[in-house]
Amino acid sequence: MSIYVNRVLNMKHIKAIGFDMDHTLVEYHTEDFENLVHQESLKKLVTNLKYPKELLKLKFDARRVIQGLVIDKAKGNILKLSRFGKVKQAYHGLQELSFKEMQKEYRTMVIDLSDPSYQSLDTAFSISNGVLYLQLVELKSKERIDHSFEKIATDIKYVIDLCHRDGTLKSEVQSHVEKYIRPNPKIPECLENLKANGKLLLLITNSEYAYSKTLMEFAFDPYLKNHKSWMELFDVSLTLCKKPRFFTERQSFLQIDSSNGSMKNYEGDDYNGLFQGGNANDLQNFLGLEGEEILYLGDHIFGDVVSIKKTCGWRTALVCYPIEDEVLAVKKSNTKQEKIDLLMKEKINLESNYKVNAQKIDAINNEISDLIVDIQKNYNPFWGELMRAGAEESRFADQLEKYACVYMKSVADLKEYGANFYFRPFKRSLPHEL
Repeated sequence: MSIYVNRVLNMKHIKAIGFDMDHTLVEYHTEDFENLVHQESLKKLVTNLKYPKELLKLKFDARRVIQGLVIDKAKGNILKLSRFGKVKQAYHGLQELSFKEMQKEYRTMVIDLSDPSYQSLDTAFSISNGVLYLQLVELKSKERIDHSFEKIATDIKYVIDLCHRDGTLKSEVQSHVEKYIRPNPKIPECLENLKANGKLLLLITNSEYAYSKTLMEFAFDPYLKNHKSWMELFDVSLTLCKKPRFFTERQSFLQIDSSNGSMKNYEGDDYNGLFQGGNANDLQNFLGLEGEEILYLGDHIFGDVVSIKKTCGWRTALVCYPIEDEVLAVKKSNTKQEKIDLLMKEKINLESNYKVNAQKIDAINNEISDLIVDIQKNYNPFWGELMRAGAEESRFADQLEKYACVYMKSVADLKEYGANFYFRPFKRSLPHEL
């Protein structure tokens, strides 16, 4: 796969490269993992929060949600927004809102995500959250649940967080790591190549040490050629970092003894090795680098990308699994999209005398509509394109463009470009230049 460039990134000037672990260095079988989250969260909704037992019959359908959607906790809807914050598509439960219904609810609104009434679904880890919300709102519409839309959203987030905190998910993954983790030998190969070319390698993950150890030993150690283990490969490994706080607060470092996993407070200033916690400011001072000399790769648009750009000024890269399917769908759609573009030009010319050409314009509109329906079959059956909301860029695409210097399907894609490649964006055409 290609690496897609938003702004100039000269890898020759990058001295250190940091990596998130989950969904970045370690690739998941996403649908299997999110199905696990879905099922375990349903159990906790029933057992801990006394939701109806019929919830346990609900099945997970990963197609129902894509990254970049937004929950409207006040109205019980899941929204797809344009880059301008306008609602372009919405579901209430499992039912899509009609254009008239959307207009009635949102026509004059620009959605402000700083408003606590809205919850973003920005990562691969948020797919199950969105599916659960759609399903529970559907049950509420059938009067099987009495809770408010906001409480449903709060309860879902609570049980998912609880599944992460109490070990429900991690113990299952650690016990059946081959079911949930997809080894990609090209990623360890890529990192060894970067290190051989003089790059410092940093692991910066929110997962705790024991979980990180299991996953990294499975995904990395069997494929390393020049290092004995992942811990030897990374110059600094930081676990349980609590991003985005890692980039915004002065958290202390705990040194980890890799022989037994024990930890102790660390007051020194040499951060080579294995730690828990820590902060970007002290790490950067230890490395003796400017922010522009550090690149960080992660999968979370806010925790791994936006927070970096707004605080420490490191360069950023987003790992986005769905981009592979998106690119394939774009290629499948190219011929029909080109036909739509030609029809639109013809329509614009005819519109200069609408009364005379009304019948021809209607025929063109019908043809365009049919082509759009055909194109949408190449994308998600419920939400369409990841990167577009109608003719405009989606909110997810807008965040990606603003805050990620480059983006890619996998860390392994870096290997194809070399350690010192000069990434340059294509010139973007402005409306008046077309």
